[in-house]
Amino acid sequence: MKRKLSTSDVRRETVIERAIQVFAKTGYPGTPIAAVAAEAKISPAYVFKLFPTKETLFVAALDHCFGRIHETLAASAAASADQTPDAVLQAMGGAYAALIANRDLLMLQVHALSVADEPQIGAAFRLGLQRVVRLVKSRSGASDEAVQRFIAYGQLCHLVTTILLDGDKADWARILTMGIRHPASS
Repeated sequence: MKRKLSTSDVRRETVIERAIQVFAKTGYPGTPIAAVAAEAKISPAYVFKLFPTKETLFVAALDHCFGRIHETLAASAAASADQTPDAVLQAMGGAYAALIANRDLLMLQVHALSVADEPQIGAAFRLGLQRVVRLVKSRSGASDEAVQRFIAYGQLCHLVTTILLDGDKADWARILTMGIRHPASS
């Protein structure tokens, strides 16, 4: 049974969704709370009531991002017709590639890495990545090496997507994009 969300819970979710969009475009240092508030169509004071600092808002957005990643990977692992480690990793990889076609989720992660020396942000990123690694390991049953390769290819997919290498015909770009699968960015 789903619980009914209060107005502040609904607004909190709205602010987080809009924060993902705004932080993805302008990064942590370049984003004032007022920009998120404007995008969410509420006052900056109300955003500060929900999130006392810009850092807590950014961490909430990052947590939400990793939550979506976790849900997507778990669902794709469960839906894989073939439950061998390689097939589950393949299904998870395809689902993740489709998820980061939403550049907001991708760029939020990129921006989070750029400010990971901020204690709360770095801790949130490590926790999110820890959850992903543990999920991938437990749901796939793959070896540690295969899980490491899965995460490494995910990071390479980030690079390819972030700098728009898909379709680049240069030899060096072809080498990097070889075997990397992901849909076009949205």
